[in-house]
Amino acid sequence: MDILLVASAFNSLTQRVYAELSDQGHRVDVVLASHGAEAVRTAVRETGPELIVAPMLRTALPEDVWREHTCLIVHPGPPGDRGPSSLDWAIAQEASHWGVTVLQAEAAMDAGAVWAAESFAVPPVGKSDLYRGEVADAASAAVLLAVQRYADGSFKPRPQSDPGIRVVWRDFVHQEQRRIDWENDSTETVLRKLRGADSQPGVLDELLGREVFLHGGHPEDRLGGRPGELLATRAGAVCRATRDGAVWIPELRPRKSSGDPAPFRRPADSVLASFPAPPGAGRGTPGSDDRPHRLPVSDVPLELPPDRRTFTDIRYRQRGDIGFIGFSFPGGAMSTDHCRRLLDAYRYALARPTSVLVLGGSRDFFSNGIHLSVIEASADPAAESWANLNAMNDLVEAVLRTTDRLVVAALGGNAAAGGVMLALAADEVWCRSGVVLNPHYRRMGLYGSEFWTYTLPRRVGAETARRLTSEALPVSAATAARIGLVDRVVPVPPQRFTAEVERMAAARADAPDHARRIAAKAAARKADEEHRPLAEYRRAELDRMRAVFFDPQATYHALRTAFVRKLPAGSALPLTTGGRR
Repeated sequence: MDILLVASAFNSLTQRVYAELSDQGHRVDVVLASHGAEAVRTAVRETGPELIVAPMLRTALPEDVWREHTCLIVHPGPPGDRGPSSLDWAIAQEASHWGVTVLQAEAAMDAGAVWAAESFAVPPVGKSDLYRGEVADAASAAVLLAVQRYADGSFKPRPQSDPGIRVVWRDFVHQEQRRIDWENDSTETVLRKLRGADSQPGVLDELLGREVFLHGGHPEDRLGGRPGELLATRAGAVCRATRDGAVWIPELRPRKSSGDPAPFRRPADSVLASFPAPPGAGRGTPGSDDRPHRLPVSDVPLELPPDRRTFTDIRYRQRGDIGFIGFSFPGGAMSTDHCRRLLDAYRYALARPTSVLVLGGSRDFFSNGIHLSVIEASADPAAESWANLNAMNDLVEAVLRTTDRLVVAALGGNAAAGGVMLALAADEVWCRSGVVLNPHYRRMGLYGSEFWTYTLPRRVGAETARRLTSEALPVSAATAARIGLVDRVVPVPPQRFTAEVERMAAARADAPDHARRIAAKAAARKADEEHRPLAEYRRAELDRMRAVFFDPQATYHALRTAFVRKLPAGSALPLTTGGRR
């Protein structure tokens, strides 16, 4: 079938629907609703779709479009649920189960007949993690079922006026409802509010006399202080006291009206460090300063006891002769600091007696490469881009040069650009069935690095590597396995991925050919090095990247700014229709 996707952004869910519909042989085009109603009408005229699907839509479809064409809307709520803040309410009301509904577009919001619906259990995770995990799984299944039903022609969608559907309107959640009362809210209440707004829109609050949005939250089991007091820093996050404990907040976003030159989400300590301390601010000592660089650093060991409830973005654990390096960075972005600390953890793991080393293995993002927000906020974005990329290359090279054990990259969530290449440096790549990969750099105006010119052709062949990097389209887990980009697809829900990876790693370590594989790996690396040293791949890639980073006229700078500052889509490379495969 010819299918047109209409979406407000080519986000993770839109990419997944695009990739999985394409896998089924449908001819799929995409138009961004953010380009305006006329752009949608033009795309409909030019592509002549048999069906229109809207995986993520913040605005209504033009009336003439949905009246003349069957348009299916993906709503992140169960049948009968209506309103723009469905997931926010699910988290706020601590729903044990929720759903996704594919319904037909009509005049009233979310009121159309139901073509398909899927339910899921709601784990205690942030809204964005839930959206990319359980919601995306349910949405994908519902869309594929709805498309199949439409193609069959015999299915009659179920009106929401049916007695079995309970209609509930849920209003938009305003900041007044999200606001944290530090004096009276319990730690669990604070965490629930933070989880309900972790990526967007954040929770509006005040720190050091400035209005900021808080993004993300993790419990702390040992530190405490006056409610609302800043207590410590760790790995870019800041710890803040509640009435009965404390929480870690990884990221902050200055309010645009504050006049901050970098009003976008980034590590919390860097945001607060840019604020001057207001008169009288302090921790109770006259003349003291509550800026994060004056706060104590609260370190924790890489091998954190399993009973600790505290924040750490990198941890190591060992089960027998299998090592696990878990890491989780907000949005999958890896700054220079993230890369250097992860490299330190990797070297620590190499000093341990293991025969299998698993990199990743947790739910949500694996990695999306360099940290564009930290780069955009820096005094010298070109220099920070260069430092970040070199730190990423150091990490990838360390993985490539590991020859005394088997390294597995376990992707529980999506990966893009340098994050995909980090995974490809491992001997085996395992990914959850719902993962979407973007093994390219072109949409940010970059040639790419992280040894991709070595690892990508080695896995998929030169021609497929050229196509992946030039077409710049998302790849489903199934397609990635078919073309050799990944080795194993793990068909489990997000909550079960870590346990399944542990089981698979144990089976890999016990395999009869395990020692032979390690020996063969070392021999292959030696032969590859003699043919062309890794240093040559690195130099050639970095020469291309340096020329871009330090050219003020390079499109990378405008594209990065547009992406980070969420400027109108027209400011960036357009997502064109006709991306069929």
